[in-house]
Amino acid sequence: MGSFSVLPQVARRLEGKVALITGGASGIGASAVRLFSKHGAKVVIADMQDELGHSICKELNPQSTTFIHCDVTKETDMENAVNHAVSTYNKLDIMYNNAGIFGVPKFNILENTQADFEQVLRVNLVGAFLGTKHAARVMIPNRKGSIINTASDSSALAGAAPHAYTSSKHAVDGLTKNTAVELGHFGIRVNCVSPYMVLTPLVTNAFKVDADAASKFYSNLKGESLEAEDIAEAALFLASDDSKYVSGHNLFVDGGAKVVNTAFCMYPQ
Repeated sequence: MGSFSVLPQVARRLEGKVALITGGASGIGASAVRLFSKHGAKVVIADMQDELGHSICKELNPQSTTFIHCDVTKETDMENAVNHAVSTYNKLDIMYNNAGIFGVPKFNILENTQADFEQVLRVNLVGAFLGTKHAARVMIPNRKGSIINTASDSSALAGAAPHAYTSSKHAVDGLTKNTAVELGHFGIRVNCVSPYMVLTPLVTNAFKVDADAASKFYSNLKGESLEAEDIAEAALFLASDDSKYVSGHNLFVDGGAKVVNTAFCMYPQ
């Protein structure tokens, strides 16, 4: 008989860990739920989309994936979500503040209303603040944990999104850095991941486009397309012990778009 080799099993990078993911019922959040679960984590999905959230739990393992209805702008909801994770799985290792909205796609400030502006900040910024606060509440006694925020290319760029969205994502980056300084004293890492445009329901609804429209958006890195799974992979790195000394970092997943000035570029497009 001929000899054969067996490929080693891929390591499960979140084995034994518990993660809470806001906005986990669709888009980037749903991709992160599936990937974190694949890597051995017990996952709590916190979202307002009840049917989608329960569907993912059934698709995965209901014993290791649970859903809780959560409006991230309400502190009682975020507190309950964190308490649910701890009461169900006895701890919380990873908090992924992913829930976000794009807001009304109006680039003229004269057409923006105060109500629309404040709603985007409530979801994108206050939601991340509340998630970080209540995750820290249960992580500090354990002297460890990883908190991740979904920011955006718009945390460093201007002119690519409406004022409220750009302002909120700049602020998420600032919140990430400020809390990384404070919580680092307790062994807790805080980072954010900043994607370029991913055609999730959030983006397609805002711009009224479908997946076939991806080629219409400017891309600096040719030959590759950015998928929600790519952002989930970046979040997995920040959640896992592979990034055990990474904190206060804004990880851009944008194919280099952040460093390109399209208005003054000598290179062919």
